[in-house]
Amino acid sequence: MTRQHATTFYFASHVLPTQKRSDAYAVYAFCRYVDDQIDLAPDETSRLRALADLEHVLHAAYCDTESDSLSRSLPWLSAFHETVHRRAIPQQYFEDLLEGVAMDRGRVRIKNWEELDRYCYLVAGVVGLIMVHVMTEPAPELLKPARDLGTAMQLTNILRDIREDWLRDRLYLPEDELAKFSLKTDDIAAQRMDETFRAMMRFQINRARAYYQLADPGILGLPNDGSRFCARLMSTVYGAILDEIERADYQVHQGRVHVSTGRKLLLAAKAWIGGA
Repeated sequence: MTRQHATTFYFASHVLPTQKRSDAYAVYAFCRYVDDQIDLAPDETSRLRALADLEHVLHAAYCDTESDSLSRSLPWLSAFHETVHRRAIPQQYFEDLLEGVAMDRGRVRIKNWEELDRYCYLVAGVVGLIMVHVMTEPAPELLKPARDLGTAMQLTNILRDIREDWLRDRLYLPEDELAKFSLKTDDIAAQRMDETFRAMMRFQINRARAYYQLADPGILGLPNDGSRFCARLMSTVYGAILDEIERADYQVHQGRVHVSTGRKLLLAAKAWIGGA
């Protein structure tokens, strides 16, 4: 699941110690399953039923004994069950994730930064907190930077996927921030591409980069067993997506930009030389 759906993380995960890598994959499997169940639901009734089922799966994973019937239908559940217990990952993090995924039901519009910040925490910041537990003991000084890295990466996703999200009637750019640049939702629908749109994109990119910088102290505090390098690599490669957006002259309406494998390898070498 990780190899197929999370190519950047799968690339970075190979530097982790074996057990940590396996635990990270188990966590990703649950997160991916959550996304798929909501995205594949054809209507609101089905999505609400899917959320109820996901809550049941999460509860089962945190029980002392696994459900044999669920484990047969969800082959990754056993590994997830073992991981959350071995790493003492709070169930609340995954409950927050379910709340965030629920925000993706159907039509999405974001009014302001406060709403977007909350959304980024629920769907990505909590994943950063979870990964702290996978990589090390969750010291307080590591938690906020982990949340910040999740926010940075989610903001990057939002900017990369503007067109793809719009086709699903989802717009994560805050309406009040669009208005500051004299943009409306209709401009996103019309794929407006002018200096006004570029200025808005530069503003959004600068904020994402600021969150990557806020995450740096936490990355340096991770164990030097591959965990620090993995987090640094994720930050570096994901941050490079912002560079690719700029290189494409902000033409995010034309398709999803990506970081090539060759550039990922170059960034990995730079991250290693830089002491990650």
